[in-house]
Amino acid sequence: MRPTTEALIVIDVQNDFCPGGALAVAGGDAIIPRVNGLMDGFAVKVLTQDWHPADHSSFAASHEGAEPFSVTEMSYGAQVLWPSHCVQGSKGAAFHADLRTDPADLIIRKGFRAAVDSYSAFFENDHETPTGLEGYLRTRGVTDLTLVGLATDFCVAYSAIDAAKLGFNVTVLEDACRAIDLDGSLAKAKAELRAAGVRLEA
Repeated sequence: MRPTTEALIVIDVQNDFCPGGALAVAGGDAIIPRVNGLMDGFAVKVLTQDWHPADHSSFAASHEGAEPFSVTEMSYGAQVLWPSHCVQGSKGAAFHADLRTDPADLIIRKGFRAAVDSYSAFFENDHETPTGLEGYLRTRGVTDLTLVGLATDFCVAYSAIDAAKLGFNVTVLEDACRAIDLDGSLAKAKAELRAAGVRLEA
């Protein structure tokens, strides 16, 4: 068992991000055995879950004539318009059946406000509205985070960079993540992770 100051953060291992899902990440389900195997080593374990209303503003379907994966400007900046995914209460929003969820101490749902997307486990995309995860980890005495999950170049990267900015020591296990890699987004995310002081490990 690792020290009680270390936490495992499992990002968005949900049906819609796995093969067959509405926003499938190639090989997304392949990380699940590794993620499951990590859980018993951490005293603090948190799962995050994308949890969108059906009319979420980040969905291409909410913008007349918009194509999925196009980019629009929101009040908080550029926003990729995604295929509708992880709609509250849907099968796609559920955790993958093979993921161990019982060991989780906390499940953080994000993206439930219709007007703002939320990639990060710590802040919505306005970079101001907190999810409450920081406070939870502080009260548990956590200083070091290990992040795994989906997708490396979006929700994992945003979460890791925010965590580093908040003063946590952060490691991303690349073999326990998979990326969308949209127009070079993986290389960009890796550069930003390193610049933020995040450790990338296999």
